[in-house]
Amino acid sequence: MAQEIDRDRYGRPLIVPPNGGKAVAYTRATTIANSLDDASALVAWKMRMAAIGLTTRPDILLSITAAQEDKMAVNSLIEDAMQVAGANKAANIGTAIHSFAEQLDLGHDLGVVPPEWMPDVKAYEHATKILNNKFIEQFSVLDKYKIAGTPDRVVEYNGELFIADIKTGRIDHPSNIAIQLAIYANGLPYDTATATRGTWGEVNKDKAIIIHLPAGTGTCKLVWIDIKEGWKGLQLAMKERKWRDQKGLTTSFE
Repeated sequence: MAQEIDRDRYGRPLIVPPNGGKAVAYTRATTIANSLDDASALVAWKMRMAAIGLTTRPDILLSITAAQEDKMAVNSLIEDAMQVAGANKAANIGTAIHSFAEQLDLGHDLGVVPPEWMPDVKAYEHATKILNNKFIEQFSVLDKYKIAGTPDRVVEYNGELFIADIKTGRIDHPSNIAIQLAIYANGLPYDTATATRGTWGEVNKDKAIIIHLPAGTGTCKLVWIDIKEGWKGLQLAMKERKWRDQKGLTTSFE
């Protein structure tokens, strides 16, 4: 099951280094995985959601006007407006489906599953019956780059270990997924209670499994993804971040 971990004020997990000492902030795997994406479409979508929310809830617009000097308060109110517009609907559904899948794999009682989502649960159960779960929601670290995150599963298939991740949205542009799963495959499981590292075993570092469960469709299929290429993408992402943080690119004009 997912482990609790201390985080800094930016939400980054605090990890004790391999040689011990004070915990330091690691970057989240999803942050790195998305760093090469063209964010323009996402930014435009967020702006549309905020605008729709503000037209629906003029009280939020009034609150923003009153708090315009408080950046954190305004950011929170914009999030409220986006929530009103349904911006978090897909994420909330995805989280719920992930939870049902986890409970199923752990052998726990699912409780009451809304009837309209039961076909998704059944489809997941059918598609994944050929996979043998070795780790479920195990937090992990990639110390080389100070990255941390949680793969949904490490599974055994045909006698070999693979990282497997559940995706409930579209996967037609999977470069960020390839980077994310490459991070997990090349990392180590991390016990947040003892700050110790373990091993996945001989997990495949060339390919991983996407468990594609598009929400509300009642379908689920397994898809191979090339994480050898994902590892190359990670190198590019780290170089891009390092370049972006460069200082001294300007000098005085004399």
